[in-house]
Amino acid sequence: MRGMGATPIPSLRFEKEAWNAGATWVAGVDEVGVGPLAGPVAAGVVALPAGRRFRWYAQVRDSKVLPERTRDELSQKIRESVPFAIGWASVEEIDRIGILPSRRLCMLRAFEALGVKPDAVISDALDLPLPNVRPVIDGDALSVAVAAASIVAKVARDALMQELCGQYPGYNLCRNKGYPTPEHKRLLQERGPSPIHRRSYAPVAQFAFRW
Repeated sequence: MRGMGATPIPSLRFEKEAWNAGATWVAGVDEVGVGPLAGPVAAGVVALPAGRRFRWYAQVRDSKVLPERTRDELSQKIRESVPFAIGWASVEEIDRIGILPSRRLCMLRAFEALGVKPDAVISDALDLPLPNVRPVIDGDALSVAVAAASIVAKVARDALMQELCGQYPGYNLCRNKGYPTPEHKRLLQERGPSPIHRRSYAPVAQFAFRW
């Protein structure tokens, strides 16, 4: 885990190692939405080509430390520049198989939807049943490809939670995006869980029996 101090700036260190070993496409993958009490978990995958550079490489950071407007702008630049895909694992799948298998599931679904076949993969700490995978602890803070993947995944999931906010009012999902904020937990206690709350999560399970 990263310690205290300045926010790390992602680099192309791991990507360059793969390109120098002969890779044409190096993909970064990261998932978002592990901690929320509601909504699916999503994974982004972004493939970077050897021999090309884009200006946004210098701007990407771990999606968690970026302002929303900056994330949105970077996501648009990334999606317009390089192959990307989003994979999802539903609330029902999270409750049935658990969050760790669901994290891998949404990542694999993202790779299935990717328009190119990567020669090497950099993941944010999680090993995957794919060829040439390199798990990197804090990869979203250290690798440009993984940081880019975290950005497109975060923007996509936030947009979905905005839609679900309208379908399931009363939990302020537009603001909390399903995360366990004090307000969200208070509303959950008052109203009970909705169909998109993760009943396998303890803060939801403790109120589910009442409704």
